[in-house]
Amino acid sequence: MQPLALLLASDAAKIPLSMLVVFVSAKLMAEACERIGQPGLVGEILAGVVIGPSVLGWMAPGDFLSALSELGAMFLLFRVGLEVKSSELLKLGGTATVVACGGVVAPFIMGWGILTLWGAPQLAAVFVGAAMVATSVGITAQVLSTKKLLHLVSTKIILAAAVIDDVLGLLVLAVVSSFAKGKVDLIGLAVTGILAVGFTIVVAKWGTRTMDKIVPQGEKLHVGEAQFAIAISFMFALALLAVYTGVAAIVGAFLAGMALAESTGPRVRDLSHGVTELLVPFFLVGIGLNVDLRALSDPGTVMLAALILGAAVVSKFIGCGLGAWPMGKTDAFRVGVGMIPRGEVGMVVAQMGLAMGVIQQNIYIVVVFMSVATTIIAPPLLKIAFKDAIMPGQSEVEEFRLG
Repeated sequence: MQPLALLLASDAAKIPLSMLVVFVSAKLMAEACERIGQPGLVGEILAGVVIGPSVLGWMAPGDFLSALSELGAMFLLFRVGLEVKSSELLKLGGTATVVACGGVVAPFIMGWGILTLWGAPQLAAVFVGAAMVATSVGITAQVLSTKKLLHLVSTKIILAAAVIDDVLGLLVLAVVSSFAKGKVDLIGLAVTGILAVGFTIVVAKWGTRTMDKIVPQGEKLHVGEAQFAIAISFMFALALLAVYTGVAAIVGAFLAGMALAESTGPRVRDLSHGVTELLVPFFLVGIGLNVDLRALSDPGTVMLAALILGAAVVSKFIGCGLGAWPMGKTDAFRVGVGMIPRGEVGMVVAQMGLAMGVIQQNIYIVVVFMSVATTIIAPPLLKIAFKDAIMPGQSEVEEFRLG
């Protein structure tokens, strides 16, 4: 049998072989983790580490796997959105905003402070602070969706805060990038902020009403699975609009699912679930592929990585947990844990800083390690935080008095 690298060199074999190796390794590691009581998605991320440059070297991040990874994240957030009603999320907007603000300020200050004390240049310190700001809601959403806990108030706070977090993180990144380029375009920043906030509010507030009128029309169409076709077209359209307004595509996908939550039937949900189960392993494995453990051979880099990881966990837990404190200790704990993972968001910021020459290779490695490590740490912590959560159908009713 030819070595894997030679097989991958063949254009005809590249796509099916890449998908086979990634998908099968992800599911095998997920099964192993489930058997020892850990969430399967931890195994899927670790599968990326094992088959990636760090261990076996079978796979490396590339355009094809990156595209599948982005699609996996979009469908994951779309499926989660289908289980969340916009009316319920909007009621929690005030609390979610406070949570999101705490989750931006605390991580930024801690990241910037640690790098400054470490002796790094100011711009590098600011970029690390920016990389610690945004939350990757995909990991938390996957855990809570698998456990059927999307109905909880604490879960809805996490989802709403993560969307707001993304908008705030976008503005922080825009300011930091402007400083790195040597000039700050205040008008451009203001326009970006207005578009991002406006897009999110408009879709959340009026998206459901609009889709309630459009989706039923699918019954008049002759194409197969017409309602599913309309739903997916809407998802891609909002993901594209989100990118143009400066927000991440996954936020657009989540808002699309939320807008469709009250107008689609179980068939659309089943089909969306099937596509998600196919693509999400590529999203999770893609996170693991970005880890190169060999780069952590320097003791100084390892120490800095440990400090940044600790700050990343503590800053989100405290910053977001305090914002949710009026909900009670239990829900504050859940929200704080749910906002910990950085995932692909932190890595994107790190890549920008490296490309602009603002951060050095060792700092880039530290940020990537932090992004992946928080993603792996979050699921076991979520399992602990939600161990006593009320499941659908139980006699108890979760209540949360707003204001």
